[in-house]
This record gives sequence, structure tokens and C-alpha cells, in this order.
Amino acid sequence: MARFGAEACLLAGGTDVLVDVKRGHFRSAHVVSLSRIASLQGVLAGDDAIRIGALTTINQLAASAVVCERFSAILDATRKIAGPQIRNMATVGGNLCNANRCADLPPIFMAMSAKVVLWSRADQRELPLEAFFTGPKQTAKRPGEVLTEIVIPYPPKNFGAAYACFSLRESNAISVAGVAASLVLDAAGIVCTARIGVAAVAPTPKLMVGAAALLTGRPLDEVSLSRAAAAAIESSDAISDIRGEADFRRVLAGDLTRTALLKAHERAQTEQASKQQQQRPTAGQEMEW
Repeated sequence: MARFGAEACLLAGGTDVLVDVKRGHFRSAHVVSLSRIASLQGVLAGDDAIRIGALTTINQLAASAVVCERFSAILDATRKIAGPQIRNMATVGGNLCNANRCADLPPIFMAMSAKVVLWSRADQRELPLEAFFTGPKQTAKRPGEVLTEIVIPYPPKNFGAAYACFSLRESNAISVAGVAASLVLDAAGIVCTARIGVAAVAPTPKLMVGAAALLTGRPLDEVSLSRAAAAAIESSDAISDIRGEADFRRVLAGDLTRTALLKAHERAQTEQASKQQQQRPTAGQEMEW
């Protein structure tokens, strides 16, 4: 990359880049494959977060034991990405670096407070994922930088997350709209924190900060759901394209926000109930006071 500079592009799985080259969407004098860099592959469980290598394929991500056990909401998105053959080739890093507005991983990653690690020969830096997308097909990645990994912290107690999307057909389809939501509840069921990520609606994947702020400090009831859905519609920055008009996407943004929040809330409550059940003494067990 240092040798060829702007004349070169990086190749991971190639499921987007090669299609764009064939269609003439961009030209590149040199294509630099990353496939032999073993350190960019796999999911590593750390003390306080998991680190997903940028070359990890979608199917490898979905098969990771720690993802299935601790980050199961990510599976909501991986199941929606294309078909099995594409998921065997497409990479997590490519799904982010292409900055495609309809990519399915960015919303759930943003809802789970993900960061990206960008490496260059001079330095290494971390960015919140929501700051990585700067425009249609544009990112904050500087010339000479490589996205090496995605870091996602372990969920706190009483946490729930979910991703919901709408496509024009049941399988192997590009999302018309997708929304991910995450919630942390206190012991009384009040929302402590919330995050809502959206894709395929606006020109870039984005975090719906205003909609999420309306949920904190109150239970997730019909009033707060309606307010969050309305805020999502209002701030969606919806676009029109071959898959749907802007008005249609705005409606979907509101409906999918409601759907994702309800599922996230259900999962947070399930975890809360499970924790409480584990703390109850079994028959004949003494309690410590």
C-alpha cells in the first residue's frame, strides 16, 4: 500500500470489491490481497471484550462459541446476510469498510458499542464505529491505514439487544431498512441506557442518539416505544432508491425500531429473570444474610 498509494485497493473476501470493479464503479491499478495475514482472522475472547479480526468471515463469526454465548444478538444480523456461499467469503471488515448503507452488521455492532482498530505503519488508533462512517461509501480510514479488528465490550448485567430488518424477499436479499437496539435495565425494569443503530435507510449507517435518549429513565412502555419510533422516523434521513421510496423507509424505520426494542427488552428481562433464579436458594440450601 505504501508502494502504490492511491492506485491500490485492499481485497478481503472480494464479494463487494470484485463486483464493483466488474461493473466499472471504480478502477484500481493494483489489488492487494489480505488473505494470507493470519493475525487478521478469528474471534479472540479477552478479559473485557471480544476482538473480531477484520478477515473473519460472516460464517466464522456466526460459528464462534463466545459470540453464540455472549453476543447472540449478532446472529440476528449474520442470518440476514446474503446466502451461505457469500457468507463463506464475505468478511466482517469488508462489511464495514465498504460503508454500504444497507450492510447488516453496522447497526447491531453500533448498538453493542463496538470500536474499530485502524493500523498504519506510523500509528494505531481506535474509533467508535458510529464515527467510522463519514458518507456514502466513505469512512474515516486514512490513506495507508488498514482496519485490523473490531472490539466489542462484554454486555453488562440485564442487557438485551436485537436486530430487525425488512427485505423485498425472504432470503438472499438486500435490506430495505434495518434497525438494531440495545437496552440495559435496572432491578425495577427501568431503562438505564439505550442505543439504536439504523442501516439501509439513510445514506450511511448511523446511530439514532435522539431516539435512544427518549427511553432512558423510564420503563419501556407504549408511551416510550411510540416516542422512540416517532423520533426514529423524524431523524431517519431516509433516501429513495430502486428498493424503496423515502416515505416507505421512514415508516419502516419507525416500525423496526419498535420491533428491535421489544425484542431487546424481552432478552434483557429474560437475562434478569435468569440471574434472579440463579440467586434463589434450592431446597435445603442455607441463605447467608
